[in-house]
This record gives sequence, C-alpha cells and structure tokens, in this order.
Amino acid sequence: MQKYEKLEKIGEGTYGTVFKAKNKETQEIVALKRVRLDDDDEGVPSSALREICLLKELKHKNIVRLHDVLHSDRKLTLVFEYCDQDLKKYFDSCNGEIDPDVVKSFMYQLLRGLEFCHSHNVLHRDLKPQNLLINKNGELKLADFGLARAFGIPVRCYSAEVVTLWYRPPDVLFGAKLYTTSIDMWSAGCIFAELANAGRPLFPGNDVDDQLKRIFKLLGTPIEDTWPGITKLPEYRPYPIYQVTTPLVSVVPKLSVKGRDLLQRLLVCNPVLRMSAEESLQHIYFADLNPAIKN
Repeated sequence: MQKYEKLEKIGEGTYGTVFKAKNKETQEIVALKRVRLDDDDEGVPSSALREICLLKELKHKNIVRLHDVLHSDRKLTLVFEYCDQDLKKYFDSCNGEIDPDVVKSFMYQLLRGLEFCHSHNVLHRDLKPQNLLINKNGELKLADFGLARAFGIPVRCYSAEVVTLWYRPPDVLFGAKLYTTSIDMWSAGCIFAELANAGRPLFPGNDVDDQLKRIFKLLGTPIEDTWPGITKLPEYRPYPIYQVTTPLVSVVPKLSVKGRDLLQRLLVCNPVLRMSAEESLQHIYFADLNPAIKN
C-alpha cells in the first residue's frame, strides 16, 4: 500500500469502499477498491474472490482492468484502472440530451465487452448504469463483477437473486434458476433504452409484481404459445393479458428505426429468442459507426 497515495473517496462498491489514488512510482491514477475482512467472517467474501478470479482472465478494453491485488490481515485491496465516472453520473451530467452517435458508441462498446465475457463463459448478472464506467476518452468498460458467474457444461442452477430489479429479465423475475447469456442481453436492452432517453429508466418498477406489469404493458403478456415453458417457472403466476398498444417510437422517440429494431430484438420476454451479443454487434444499426470505435 506504500506504493499508492490516496487522493479521494469516490464511492461504495458491492463489498467495500472505492478510492481514487496515485501510484507514487509511475504517477498513474488508479482506483482502489477496499474490501473489509470481518473477524468472524470466513475470510475473503466470495463476491471479491469471484471478481478477482474472473477479472484475471478477462483482459479486454471494454472490461475494467484489474492491475493488482494487495492483501493484509484485515484488508484486501483491489487496484483497478481509473475511470472518470460511471454511466449513471454521465446521465446526471448531460441535461437530458445525449448525442445519437455517443449512444451508438456506448452501446457498441457495452455489447463488445459482453460478447467477450460470454465467449469466455462468464455471465455478468448485474448490468446497470452504475456498473458501466466511462473514461475521459469516451471508452466504456464493464465493471463490478461481484455477482458474475462462470458458466458452462453441465448447466447448473444459479440464484434468482441477481440483477438489480429494473434491469432483471422476466424469466428471472419468475424465479428461473437455469439461465444463460440472455440474462445480460435483457439488461443491455434496458440500458440501451435508457441511453436513448438520456438517463430515463425504461422499467422503474417498485417490486417484482410492478416490474412484470410494466414490462408486459409495453411488450405484451407472454403465454405458453409465445414462450413455451413459462407456466412451469418456479414463481410463475398469470398476469392480465396486455396487448401491445404503445409503439416503440413513442417510448424511445430519439432512437432511429434501426436502433428500435435492435432494441426490439433485445427486449424479448422469451429468453430463447433474445438476440446474442455476437449477433447484436453485426446489427445494421452499427453499420455507420465510427471505424475508430469499431477497431
């Protein structure tokens, strides 16, 4: 720790405090994530271990870089690359206006980071604006892998207590324990709509019931015909049959026709039919993206 000079506290993470600091040797600005180790605890929190293990494997420009792990009796400190703000703070600073090219750039980078995670068998499981970091060069990076999971064969049962409510897909809201990369793709769709609306959340539900109603009112209530197996989900219960009456253009008025098409392919109640990150990156919406961002 002697190597780093703390500059200021910048927030509270899933399991500890985050500081902005400077590496005294290189003068590089970093973020220190301090994990509290309680005496009566079983050592290092599983979420911290998970984040360390996964981030050591995930080296990509759209995933926050873990530089170092420092360990002492009472503290564990993760040293990350420093980013100026998260997407939530960015929304707060943009006064209800985000340039459509910036929306496209951020969405592409989010999907590219996700595609890298998914191709390396990692589910993020907690995508939301607070967990997307942005640096001064306009680069977006996935962060906070405290709830992330490696997945693979055989399929295991996971916890349904993941993903912040507003970004949680209908299958998980109905208690699904077997889910795939589609869990992150729903969250990405919600974030895409929020980007297009300069920070206004798409489904700001108060509880699980309210969340599902908001989703079904916009997308229509799924039934066995449109989503085979829905009635077998652990916490399934019938909802009023809402018909789709609100055109998407009135929900995301600033998004182009191609953007709305991509959004529609991400926000599909049946997880099997949701577009993958790999497919999304090839979508025509990104055809005119600045080549510097693509490369």
